[in-house]
Amino acid sequence: MIYQIVWDKQSKDFLKKMNNKDAQRIINKVNGVTENPRRYVETLVEVGAYKLRVGDYRAIIDIEENNKILKVLFIGHRKNIYKYLMKKKDFKD
Repeated sequence: MIYQIVWDKQSKDFLKKMNNKDAQRIINKVNGVTENPRRYVETLVEVGAYKLRVGDYRAIIDIEENNKILKVLFIGHRKNIYKYLMKKKDFKD
């Protein structure tokens, strides 16, 4: 079954600030994992979410199995995203 994608405000804002080529690459990758997302993501135990690798960028995703929703919470460069997440541990509330 195909999952619906919900883009959080912070992820939308990040995409708007990026160059179009990288932003489109991230959007295409997220759209491409809607059929079987667990095959493409890795668990982030520390924050209770999942990461999707897209080149030098990471999309942090929450998967709602019951509602079949992929919520893209954050997007960031791989060198910064994990430090940012550790500061925002309560971001899913």
